[in-house]
Amino acid sequence: MKRAFFLTLICSILLLNFANAQITYGLVAGANFSKWQGQDLQVVEDLVEKTDGWLVTKGKTGFHVGGYVNIPISETFSFEPGLAYSKKGYSIKGDLKIDALKFLAINARAQVQQHYIDMPLYVKATIVKGLNIYAGPQVSYLVRSTLNAKVGVLGISLFNKGIGITERFNKIDLGLSGGVGYQFDNGISLRAGYDYGLSKLDKNDNYDAYNRVIKVSVGYTF
Repeated sequence: MKRAFFLTLICSILLLNFANAQITYGLVAGANFSKWQGQDLQVVEDLVEKTDGWLVTKGKTGFHVGGYVNIPISETFSFEPGLAYSKKGYSIKGDLKIDALKFLAINARAQVQQHYIDMPLYVKATIVKGLNIYAGPQVSYLVRSTLNAKVGVLGISLFNKGIGITERFNKIDLGLSGGVGYQFDNGISLRAGYDYGLSKLDKNDNYDAYNRVIKVSVGYTF
């Protein structure tokens, strides 16, 4: 009973502080540089390195856009939950480098595009005026995943097809997210962050792979 009372008291105090705080809202958008990482993916990359440049693994360039609410806790700390659409993925690109066939310019690409809704729950700390760091857990929901395969010769596309593979992946990706930012007096902010996925991507545990995403963002606080 005492524990319940004190827990209720603490929650009431926190809610009172939030109610008296100057809550602000904002929008954020920017670029994603994503890849998959894991023990099985390392085996693939080791094999790719042995192709002498015929194949290369590449991070997937995407974007994110969303909003956030900033709730001050003290002069230094604030709580900042957010919600954003984020495009992530992984790709392998190949160019046939046989001198006798070089004129054919044979190339191929396989790319996985994944569309997520991210919900980060940041605790933000202001280091000096304008400069801040932030970190916290993140829950991501997979909306859609597609495999796009392309093959070309002499600049002509011979094969270009997208296949839906959403059912092969876990819908929920739990992870950690954090970064550093700078808030200008006019409301504009700059951020650089990193998402570290903790959940295996494959639904059937056939391979070991996790999301890794570098994010560069521009935001505006109203």
